[in-house]
Amino acid sequence: MSIHIFVFFAKNKKKNMIYRKVCEVARVRQMHVRTDLALEARESVGAVNPELSGVKVTEEYREESDVKVTKVMIESKNASKKLGKPMGIYVTLETPTLTEPDEGYHREIAKEIARELQDIIRQIMERKVIGNKTERKVGNSVLVVGLGNRDVTADSLGPNVADHLYITKHMLTEFGPAAFEGKSVNKISCMVPGVMAKTGMETAEIIRGIVSMDAPDFIIAIDALAARSTKRLNRTIQITDTGIWPGTGVGNHRKALTKESLGVPVIALGIPTVVDAATIVNDALGEKTYECMDGMGELNNMYVTGKDIDEIIRRISFTVSEGINLALKLPDKD
Repeated sequence: MSIHIFVFFAKNKKKNMIYRKVCEVARVRQMHVRTDLALEARESVGAVNPELSGVKVTEEYREESDVKVTKVMIESKNASKKLGKPMGIYVTLETPTLTEPDEGYHREIAKEIARELQDIIRQIMERKVIGNKTERKVGNSVLVVGLGNRDVTADSLGPNVADHLYITKHMLTEFGPAAFEGKSVNKISCMVPGVMAKTGMETAEIIRGIVSMDAPDFIIAIDALAARSTKRLNRTIQITDTGIWPGTGVGNHRKALTKESLGVPVIALGIPTVVDAATIVNDALGEKTYECMDGMGELNNMYVTGKDIDEIIRRISFTVSEGINLALKLPDKD
């Protein structure tokens, strides 16, 4: 009897060792689940390296708008490599009720978006003035790019935001300042380049052609993102001065839209609208089991979104467009 018990425990001990190994591999996989959010990348790396040098993280909760603002500043090449994100500033706005049909609250979120956008724009223009040693001018030339596929609801954030923007370039070109009663305004233009499957061209090539002709001071690119956590789906806004790699979150690697590739600074604004199936399984299981975590590789190629994504995209795209409009509106002179 005792021999059988010993054999039983010996076999189970070996099994448990295998299970623990599988679980460890699963944890490593979970760390590398695709995410476009620098905040999530920092959380994943921070689990094994809490004191990662070259990264500064600040958090602030703004009670009046019920928004948590986290700024991740990647300041070294080593930190950039470990996080898989370029050096720069990443501002994340987390709000649990972004999808709620409350117009008053969405106005508050739009103001927060405008506040953070204006801060990044100010830093970009200050660097440009210092770098070129030119005088500061009133009003900027801005190109807003709505990235994504209008025919795929979860990927249509960019085109929908573009539909609600306040465009001024054509009026200023035709009538000058008189078009706005002499008020100083930014010269704002907008485009929706579509996706490579429809145009046959890289988005970066299309935008580079426009930049070479129009020479904007900076670009604001809007795109749908992928998240690692289901809790951040449609509830998180990321703004960064590092540009964007269209399609990276879902494994479609396209040419980068950055200052280096386009010649002008690129501000990227995005909201995670999809999450891969492996993330959902990880969230559901947590640390409970081992064997179910094995063989999850194919789930990384399945992307999931909410059943009411059409209404959510309609609502948040209007909020984002309002935030951009507020950010690009110059203050009236007294």
